[in-house]
Amino acid sequence: MNPRPFWSRRELLTRSACGLGAAALSDLLKDESARSGERPQPAVLDPLAPRPPHFAPTAKRVIFLFMSGGPSHLDLFDPKPELNRLHGESVPGSFLKSLADPVIKGNARCFGSPRKFTRHGASGMEFSDFLPALGACADDLCMIRSMHTTSSNHDPGQLLLQCGTPLFGHPCIGSWVTYGLGSETRELPSFAVLLSNSGEGIDAGTALWSNGFLPSNYRGVTFRGQGEPILHLTNPRGMGRVEQRARLDALRQMNAERLAATGDAEIEARIEAYELAYRMQMAAPELVDLSHETAATRQRYGLDHDRTRAFGMNCLLARRMVERGVRFVQLYHSTWDDHADLNGHLAKNTGMTDLPAAGLIRDLKDRGLLDETLVIWGGEFGRTPMHEIRRGTTPGKEGRDHHPFGFTMLLAGGGIRGGYVLGRTDDLGYHAIEDRVHVHDLQATILHCLGLDHTRLTYRHQGRDFRLTDVGGSVVTKILREGGVAKRPPSAA
Repeated sequence: MNPRPFWSRRELLTRSACGLGAAALSDLLKDESARSGERPQPAVLDPLAPRPPHFAPTAKRVIFLFMSGGPSHLDLFDPKPELNRLHGESVPGSFLKSLADPVIKGNARCFGSPRKFTRHGASGMEFSDFLPALGACADDLCMIRSMHTTSSNHDPGQLLLQCGTPLFGHPCIGSWVTYGLGSETRELPSFAVLLSNSGEGIDAGTALWSNGFLPSNYRGVTFRGQGEPILHLTNPRGMGRVEQRARLDALRQMNAERLAATGDAEIEARIEAYELAYRMQMAAPELVDLSHETAATRQRYGLDHDRTRAFGMNCLLARRMVERGVRFVQLYHSTWDDHADLNGHLAKNTGMTDLPAAGLIRDLKDRGLLDETLVIWGGEFGRTPMHEIRRGTTPGKEGRDHHPFGFTMLLAGGGIRGGYVLGRTDDLGYHAIEDRVHVHDLQATILHCLGLDHTRLTYRHQGRDFRLTDVGGSVVTKILREGGVAKRPPSAA
């Protein structure tokens, strides 16, 4: 005799009371969905349909230049004369209260930066000699010197910045934006990811552009960093458009039948993915065809030089994408994790990225796109004011460790004040001490520029409402544009 089957609550409601239980279950699920916040869940049949923002936006799209690994704020953006004066001496204990490692605490020596800083533009914003091209864009940039985060390891730090939590399995910011606003284009993905690595991978990997628990329609679509950006744009021999369309129609019909039987939203996402791939075959060749770009544009992005070509190609593709309606473009460059030979590694990475990043900002501005495109530059944390004692202290080959307590990020366009420096770290660049900005504050501000209230952009999952900023985050109103170039910041000297 077979044992009596065990029924879950869902099965019990579905099978009981002559079908009335199924109606009750449907009503319960409907109520649960409706409790997801003031914004209703997107309709299953068109999850990428354009949706209005909560209020008038200052930006229509975002390009995030993510510098994976943690660029050194002390050698690029935040000069510290006092740190240079104390070079080689023990770090004062008052700066190390938050440092748990007793070995480092007892042996920490100040590591002054060998870089030369100069002021740029009418704003007088200071940049390292490693960043001359970005320095020339100073009056279009907002520099936040008081960023801080709550994780000092790469995976959780990157996840916190991109997904709002150090845990895997949550949606990234690009997915949240696409969920909140939908797509402006039917031929290209609303959320695109471009990779250009300098021989290293990205620590948290694909989780950084994952849809998490959101429907998979909102996942970032990756483009290759070398060779052809998109593979298989052309059909194999013998497969014409008519035959391909017939196959897709057959797949769509079978998937639709399965969707009707199960109600699984992932099947609808699969249908839409097939259709997007079909439409991309028509639109993508024109997107990646750079033959009509002028020689001046190629030079601006560094496409004619081996060192800058990979990142420059992605920056140019990012501009072409936002011109064609892509809402969120994420560029990844790694790695800035310079535990040793800091000077040499910084020279390499800035040499690869400085010119293309500045070229992107200038190109967007010249084309009238910068005002409605928010550009972000930065990594998951900064680097320590002391040298990395675990990797050796050979003069000229020192490195810096991970540092979450104070670092710098850049923003431009999309309603952000140009030529403005916000916040300050202490005399050694250890702690952010003025106008502190947590990564959740940055996320709230990005969503605000897009016309989204971060407290209302929610999604119900496992019985609770989730949002990008978790239970924190405040809009950084001081960096929002008020018109004109900000006053010259005080000298660090």
